[in-house]
Amino acid sequence: MKSILITIALLVSGLAYGQTAEEYFNRALDKEELEDYRGAITDYSKAIGLNPEVNVGGASYLNRGLCKTKLEDYRGAIVDFSKAIELKPNFAEAYMNRSKYKTALEDYRGAITDYSKAIGLNPNFALAYMNRGSVKIVLENYRGAIADFSKAIELDPNFAEAYYNRGLSKLKLGKKDEGCMDLSKAGELGYYQAYDMIKKYCN
Repeated sequence: MKSILITIALLVSGLAYGQTAEEYFNRALDKEELEDYRGAITDYSKAIGLNPEVNVGGASYLNRGLCKTKLEDYRGAIVDFSKAIELKPNFAEAYMNRSKYKTALEDYRGAITDYSKAIGLNPNFALAYMNRGSVKIVLENYRGAIADFSKAIELDPNFAEAYYNRGLSKLKLGKKDEGCMDLSKAGELGYYQAYDMIKKYCN
């Protein structure tokens, strides 16, 4: 009888302990897919509690942060992205996401620093150049913005939004012909709001 009770106790213990960090992580992914962001946050937190280290922990912090952005908790998201970076200092995606939400909170210089870090980790990251350029526009650094948009276009010749933003930056510097050419290219690539700018500034 005693051995049966011990076996039952072990089975119950096994059931209680049975969810691994990976299982919580995968369940959180499923909840994200269903847009159950609060439920996903709960499961990512459990995954972190069981395995806070780089492989599961780093990805869980990143994904939990992304879920928080869906709930407009940008400060909480930045905390999670920062923790992911702490665990994995070469985590370019975490820098990219932290940059994005620093921009949302109007920490523009902090965002530029993070975009620069992402670019340092991945020099072929066209989106990082494009986004850094967009922040430079907010700071009225149009020449710096143009350099970033040009690099994004060099890496991705079909990057319509980069042409669009470069065109607007050139217009700000009085380079009408060059700016209008970029806007036209953006429109050809499917960024149709460029045509509104062409009507406004180029005719």
